[in-house]
Amino acid sequence: MATLPGARDARDPQRAIKRGPSRVPREQVAATQRDRLYDGLVRTVAEHGYANASVSDICRASGVTRPAFYEHFESKQGAFLAAYRHGTDVLFAMLRNAFAASVAEGREVAGRETEGCEVEDREADGCGAGDLESGDCLRGWTRATRSVLAVLLDVLASVPAFATAAIVEIDAVGPEGRRARAERLRDFEAFFAVAPATPAGVDRDELVGSVVSGAYGTLYRYIADGRIAELPGLLPALVYFVVAPFAGPRAAARAAAEAAAGSGAGDHQRSVAPCVPAQAEAGVGAAGAKD
Repeated sequence: MATLPGARDARDPQRAIKRGPSRVPREQVAATQRDRLYDGLVRTVAEHGYANASVSDICRASGVTRPAFYEHFESKQGAFLAAYRHGTDVLFAMLRNAFAASVAEGREVAGRETEGCEVEDREADGCGAGDLESGDCLRGWTRATRSVLAVLLDVLASVPAFATAAIVEIDAVGPEGRRARAERLRDFEAFFAVAPATPAGVDRDELVGSVVSGAYGTLYRYIADGRIAELPGLLPALVYFVVAPFAGPRAAARAAAEAAAGSGAGDHQRSVAPCVPAQAEAGVGAAGAKD
């Protein structure tokens, strides 16, 4: 998986392009430059703020020249939005993987937990005769939701620069930034596709949007306050907040308690941003050269 922007030092000597007779292909040079610009940009914006981060600052942090910067991006805004979209693509790939893995486990767990249960117990827990995809197994969905939130919080905490740039500084980009954020927040809707049905008269899309916006607001508040390291501790509260409108207080309380105790499907190893270079190993090595 590609790296999350800001996860690595762009000027790490191991990431410099080799010079000499055996030059690497131009496309690999370009990919390496872009990758380093993502890291340098995100770290610069997180440190100085989007408004105060100049192209020169970004190039200096990336170890890339201004001409090289403008070969890739037409402006600072264009570079920021490219880094934002790339980084959130990486993040959502991790979230989807977590959801899919939990769904697979949920099918097995739901089958075991309903064996020997009275009919009214199965109905109260949301585990009926259908499968998870049809939304009939409430416990499976709450486990999957808990897994997604756990990964989200862990990954943001593991790369504070990306968390700051993507959650807080995106506001400073203006209308284009707000549009990019709105598009990305809509991607969370997929995780509610198998949630229990909403009551009659309640607009499901509006409810999902309100829940996503509320959770996002909590992340924003913690990150803007410099409390990024505390994000993983939000898991029980966010699990309850997200699950309760769809599954009810009983299921939400159980899911939050399991999240707090680290039990069931929430017993995950702490997730951190991928730190393996997306490019091939060849072509990196010589110390500190500017591209």
